[in-house]
Amino acid sequence: MFKKHLITLAALTSLGLFSSVHADDSAVDKRWYVAPYGNFVQPGGDRNSEVGWGGGMSVGKILNEHFNVELKGFYQGYDSANKKGRWDIAGGSADFQYFISRGTFSPYTVIGIGAINSNHNEYNGVGFIGEAGVGATYEISDNFLVRSDIRYRYNNNLGANLQQGTNEFNDLVVNMGFVVPFGDKPKHVFAQSPAPTPAPTPVVQAHTTDCSALDTDHDGVNDCADQCPKTPAGAHVAINGCWTVDVKFDNDKAIIKPQYFKNLDNAALIIKNNPDLNIEVQGHTSKTGTLKHNIALSENRALAVKKYLVHDTHSPHLTTQGYGWTRPIDTNDTEEGRSNNRRVQLEINGSQSK
Repeated sequence: MFKKHLITLAALTSLGLFSSVHADDSAVDKRWYVAPYGNFVQPGGDRNSEVGWGGGMSVGKILNEHFNVELKGFYQGYDSANKKGRWDIAGGSADFQYFISRGTFSPYTVIGIGAINSNHNEYNGVGFIGEAGVGATYEISDNFLVRSDIRYRYNNNLGANLQQGTNEFNDLVVNMGFVVPFGDKPKHVFAQSPAPTPAPTPVVQAHTTDCSALDTDHDGVNDCADQCPKTPAGAHVAINGCWTVDVKFDNDKAIIKPQYFKNLDNAALIIKNNPDLNIEVQGHTSKTGTLKHNIALSENRALAVKKYLVHDTHSPHLTTQGYGWTRPIDTNDTEEGRSNNRRVQLEINGSQSK
């Protein structure tokens, strides 16, 4: 049964390898790290021993968005059943980890192979081990993560005959420790899509007033710079002339703070006074975590604002859309810039084009 679990976990990890060959790792953390840990061992019945404890240290390298490789050493000890003798085990292995996703919480699968030296009742024997399991890391800061995993271990002592009747052992190992990466965590670089090709400029008479001197919708942004020329009267706009509700969100949150209720009440009044407008409530995030997670987060932010604006009533003229980090208005390299990007924007007819 234990061997079947090992084969299954190894197969899943291998599938992850092939599925990620073409992944884009253009801004991926590739630091070295150390990872001290302690462990609990539940031996299988074939070892005829009590539970044990131990610890060790790993040195690892982040290869790309999905893979880590590690070299680790460890020591474990546990008493034989009925206190008749003791097992002392020291060894090392090479581990390969496949991360399903990278973020604050990062689940992974792991396989490893290595060698151990076992001492039992004053006899020694060298053998090999194979491990497979699942675990997760939780990022406390850029240079400190908590980590835990649970693994099945197969051990073959290659004829050393340390335990009468068998040289094969099956153990359950639970590891708990932390990870300390070296150096600064790379900043995510966002490659913005090129701006859409503007429509051909209409032919105008020679003495037509320059657009920089015009403000058709009276929002304080001249027509040359105004990307949203249909903004209703009284709406708060950003430097590009688009209707932006002044609601800032905490990182990875979609909860509206009370200090922004007044701004939303003003927006709700404008919407009430313009019932025929079709408005898209757009949610945006800063560039942290995965794009999939941020798309969902930005949609939740947009839904929270829409819910407040219409007070749970049906409003077919208001739709929502989460854009994640794909439409930044500021840099993601500073906390101030990331705060500005965590926003909700209202656009007439869901279009920024003139």
